[in-house]
Amino acid sequence: MGSKYNGQHLHKVVKELLGDTRVDQTLKNIVIPTFDMKLHQPTIFSTYDAMRDVSKNALLSDVCISTSAAPTYLPGHHFETKDKDGKTRAFNLIDGGVVANNPTLLAMTHVSKQILMGNPDYFPIKPADYGKFMILLLGTGTAKMEEKFDKRGATPISDSFSEASADLVDIQASVLFQALHCNKHCLRIQEDKLTGDMAFVDVSTSKNLNGLIGVGEALLKRQMCMVNVETGKNEPNLKRGTNEEELARFARMLSEKRKARFQKLANELGG
Repeated sequence: MGSKYNGQHLHKVVKELLGDTRVDQTLKNIVIPTFDMKLHQPTIFSTYDAMRDVSKNALLSDVCISTSAAPTYLPGHHFETKDKDGKTRAFNLIDGGVVANNPTLLAMTHVSKQILMGNPDYFPIKPADYGKFMILLLGTGTAKMEEKFDKRGATPISDSFSEASADLVDIQASVLFQALHCNKHCLRIQEDKLTGDMAFVDVSTSKNLNGLIGVGEALLKRQMCMVNVETGKNEPNLKRGTNEEELARFARMLSEKRKARFQKLANELGG
């Protein structure tokens, strides 16, 4: 009963906030994973796909509700759209974390796909030229450091699945960017020491939310960390600065790259 009520409340709030906005109307290009329970396969929504396929140009509220429908916490979400011929397309979706709890590689693949398709929004680079990518990974926190497993297997199976997929992507991204000698192009910020109510997805009291804000503010002041591929835990990277300093450096790099891109475009148009 609680799950149904919470789901209805979430639906109402999200729909009020987003109104009639659709996927192709986002200010920035987005990629949002979901999982279709009826088709038993991932369903990915993106700005570019929505522009090409009207059936994927769903209400942003429906997509957000779907990708937030964490199994056992909230009910799945059903909605329908129309394709270019007016035929109905049905979606029966749950949380995208089921297939991409850490969507980093999904986003990288999506960009590569656009490059392969000749999308003019992307400067001419090779589809797998990841050395020119910049990745910022903002985690939502875990209770990994509590090491909840005991001989009775007292750890939620859903936690095992979600953390395993997220950590594997962390490791893959870290190894990839180190191999390309551009590890400073990848910044991961994650808190893995959540305790008590802060470690639970479904505790939304004011006290708990304010506590999470405090955790985030303290995280900014901490040394930037990297995932230890053997232990799975975050360990300080003494060659880098604090998370706050690294974010500022990352923003400068992004700004400089953007300026260089527009300058190159201006030169081409002027020449």
